[in-house]
Amino acid sequence: MTINGISNTDSISPNKNVNNASKTGGFSCADSISLSADAMEKAELYHVAETVAATPDVRADRVAELKAKINDPSYINDTILNATADKLMEAFGW
Repeated sequence: MTINGISNTDSISPNKNVNNASKTGGFSCADSISLSADAMEKAELYHVAETVAATPDVRADRVAELKAKINDPSYINDTILNATADKLMEAFGW
């Protein structure tokens, strides 16, 4: 068995011009996307729903702060009691 030689019949050849970009006729268009107002609204609602789901129902820091205030004897005075009573009356429409 003899091998006479290897010819340049390889499909990948350094002589081929693989840059076909210049053959497109000079057209240059960028990809773009546009979203409808409905799609943008749904995306916003999805984001809000995810934020609400991730937010705890009870703000432990605020509860601890209020417990500390209530346990402080100097916090509860006539001014605080009257303001609280006024807010309760407004909440019930009185």
